[in-house]
Amino acid sequence: MPAQQPVRIGARGSKLSLAQAGQMQRRIAAALGAPPEDAARVAPLVVITTSGDRIQDRRLLEVGGKGLFTKEIEEALLDGRIDCAIHSLKDMPVAAPEGLVLAAIPEREDPRDAFLSLTADRLEDLPRGARLGTASLRRQAQSLNLRPDLDVRLLRGNVDTRLEKLRAGEADAILLAASGLNRLGLGDLPRSFIDPRLSPPAPGQGALAIQTRESDRDVPWLAALRHAPTALAVAAERGAMAALEGSCRTAIGAHAFAEGEDLALIVEALSPDGVHRFRGEARMAASAGPSAAALLGLDLGRRLQAEGGDLILLAD
Repeated sequence: MPAQQPVRIGARGSKLSLAQAGQMQRRIAAALGAPPEDAARVAPLVVITTSGDRIQDRRLLEVGGKGLFTKEIEEALLDGRIDCAIHSLKDMPVAAPEGLVLAAIPEREDPRDAFLSLTADRLEDLPRGARLGTASLRRQAQSLNLRPDLDVRLLRGNVDTRLEKLRAGEADAILLAASGLNRLGLGDLPRSFIDPRLSPPAPGQGALAIQTRESDRDVPWLAALRHAPTALAVAAERGAMAALEGSCRTAIGAHAFAEGEDLALIVEALSPDGVHRFRGEARMAASAGPSAAALLGLDLGRRLQAEGGDLILLAD
């Protein structure tokens, strides 16, 4: 057989990104027919620092939004310096640059938000006026909807940085994605988890996305990494995200899950202060496929957008 050209994998340099990329590197190598010890040769990692990694003292909405975690990596894809990129799907804007596609969605990890604290077991147990650290507008709004007395403080940085800030007493509690903690081997740290049906996570949370050039979307190795149930669920969630202008300026959550033969979808949009909350549910036959799921999310998102209007948009 002819030698397989290496598949160069682009990833951010954070510990979590490298853990995620490493997991996919081993799976890509296996799909290429290589043994685990040859993974670095047939699927080498190319570390790319993004603007989102460099800017740590402001909310993303102040400096360009979610695209700051993908811009430089997507440029490397378009330039031919890498052959695919591994992203956290929740960081991916709905609109992709021309010439690039999300070619595979592997099986999803835990989509829930995790609650971490040195003193309390649940968000509800925090004392009045407790400091909650997060950089997520959605987590801020959902937490204030439940606990309007909380003092929500901006807390950016990688997982290790946020954990250290919690230990140093800069916050009484923090919220992180359970999936990231699991991928880092830190799944024992959460004191509890947020119910995704009561407070939906970010659209696509827990899922990874493999991005390629459009011309490479059907290369054989990608088929081994696709997980149809995950692709179906995130299509619905991202459809709602598209309708609600999902960005760092809107507090929206979406959670799609299998329920018998159906795909159920829960979406909510909140005002940044958590005072106003607009929520809807929808379902369809799972057999209808990802295109129908995206339309389901789009329709539900549009209904909530019509209800919420300017209330769900963070003021400039």
